[in-house]
Formats: sequence, structure tokens, C-alpha cells
Amino acid sequence: MTEREITDIGILLSEPKAIVIVPHKNPDGDAVGSCLGLYIYLCQLGHDAIVIAPNDYPDFLKWLPFEKNVIKYDSQEKIADTYINNAEVIFTLDFNALQRTGDMESVLKASRAVKIMIDHHQQPDGYASFTYSDVRMSSTCEMVFNFIEMLGGSKYLNPEIATCLYTGIMTDTGSFRYPSTSGKTHRIIAELIDKGANNAAIHNAVYDTNSFERLQLLGRALKNLVVLPEYRTAYITLSQEDLNEFQHKKGDTEGFVNYGLSIENIVFAVIFIEQIQEGITKISFRSKGDFSVNEFARTHFEGGGHINAAGGKTDLDLSETLKKFIAILPQYKKALNS
Repeated sequence: MTEREITDIGILLSEPKAIVIVPHKNPDGDAVGSCLGLYIYLCQLGHDAIVIAPNDYPDFLKWLPFEKNVIKYDSQEKIADTYINNAEVIFTLDFNALQRTGDMESVLKASRAVKIMIDHHQQPDGYASFTYSDVRMSSTCEMVFNFIEMLGGSKYLNPEIATCLYTGIMTDTGSFRYPSTSGKTHRIIAELIDKGANNAAIHNAVYDTNSFERLQLLGRALKNLVVLPEYRTAYITLSQEDLNEFQHKKGDTEGFVNYGLSIENIVFAVIFIEQIQEGITKISFRSKGDFSVNEFARTHFEGGGHINAAGGKTDLDLSETLKKFIAILPQYKKALNS
């Protein structure tokens, strides 16, 4: 983002505005954390801001400061549409294509509000008036921290903002172990702790509040784990029957795919999750090194994301999805073994 753009945004935000902040559908820790962190900052500046999420998200994020103020579009469509139609500025965080907002896409496209994108995924669409896009960043929360700094707003960083941004950076870096975690990321984390983020309490709230059923579901996922050594690939399947048996709730499968990637000599891990009610099979991809799961997901499974972390889906059932995936793998044998 250029100095001129920052200046223009500063002028835009110099007087109170009606502002809507939007994450992607099925928002994760980075999406919710970045939206709430920016929301708290904008409210301190006197703006009439609101966060509107396309749908609900896991319970392990509902302790975040001011989370109860978030509007869920799938259950509060009328009031959400009113906010969007009246918005003067719309921030879109942690995604770069409006289709990632699901049913919100049409009303967002129709809005004449100034749109500001803050995102770290590859190949952004050109819908925004201002675009802050950097695939080198660990997370959108790190970018929101930078954005606030660029606007000269560091003095507004309080414990609530620090907590939200810490949470997003922690979750999107796999607790700071992914390659995107830079020295600057750690320096930002240190400052967030200094500003009041309680790192131990945040980690406990996100990772140490498992239900018995979730751990049982993890056991089933690990039982279903398959290794394909010739492709240095591991995959997990979870059927709708598996999910139902262990009273699956949104967010329960978060992080399961990483167990496949933890196996020695595996560079590509996938989890396939059957969702009969939605008529899809949901897929998460992870990789090590320079094997791009972003390109893999975009090419074959209507998805995308980062080089080493991406998502996708298909209308095929679980069995047919698995057949398709296994049939594709020979095309990538050389890349996976290089």
C-alpha cells in the first residue's frame, strides 16, 4: 500500500463514518481476530462500525472481546443488509474475492461504499478501492497491526485489540511454527503482549477447551488416516456418519489435517469432510516446501489460499471425491518427490 493511499485512507477516516467490516464465510481465528481488532480501533476513532460475518464460527472464538456485537448474516439478514446498504466504508478482511462471503456477495457488490481490502492470500480480485495485499505476511491480523501503525494509531492499541490480533496471528501461524512467521511477526507479538495480550490465557482459550466428543472424533480421523508413500502424501476422511456419531460442531475438525503433515517424509496432507446437508465434500490442503496447494486447490477443487495452506470443495460425494483426488496425484508425483 502506497503512502498516497494511506494518506487518502487517513483523510477518509478523519471524520466519523458508517463502517462495515466483513470476514470470509466460515471465519477462522485470523478472520474474526482481525475484524474485531479493527472494529475496536475504529470505534475508538468515533466511527459507527459493525462486524458482519457471513455465518457462525467455532465456540473457541466466542470469548474474544466484543464478539457478542458481531452480526451473523445467515441468521440476521435484514438488519445486516440495512447496515451494508447504509455503509460509507466497507472493510473486507482475510479474503480477496467477494464470492468468499457466500450469500453476502450480491449485496456487497451492489454497495457503493468505499471498499478497503486487507488480505494475505494469493491472486486478489480487483473489487476494492484500496487494496493492502501481501502474501508474505503471516496473517491478516499482522497486516491490521501494520495498518493501524501506518495510520498513526499505535496509541490506540489497548488490551482488547492486542488480544484479538494475537489470537489471529497465533492461529494462522500454527502457534508461530509456519514459514510465514518472520522476525517482525515475533516483534509484533512481543508488542501485543506488552499492550496487554495474555498469551497463556489466549492459548488456553483456543486450544485447551476440547470437548470429549471432539477428541473422540480426532481418534476416528487418525484411524481413517491413509499414507501414500509413493506420493509423499497422507489423507484423512471423515464421513457424515463419523461427524454425527461424535456430535460434530463447527470448528471441531480444525487442525486435524496437520496430523498427516507431521508424519516423517510426508509433504502433502489432505482432509476430506463429507457434508451431506450442504451437498458438498469440504477439503483442506497442507504442504511443506514449495509444493503449492493453492494452485492444486484452484485447479482441481474450486478453492485456493496460500502456497502451503488452502481449502477447496466439490459437489461429489466423499467416495467420488477420493477417487478423483487419487486419480490426479500421478500428475504431481515428480513435484511431490523433488
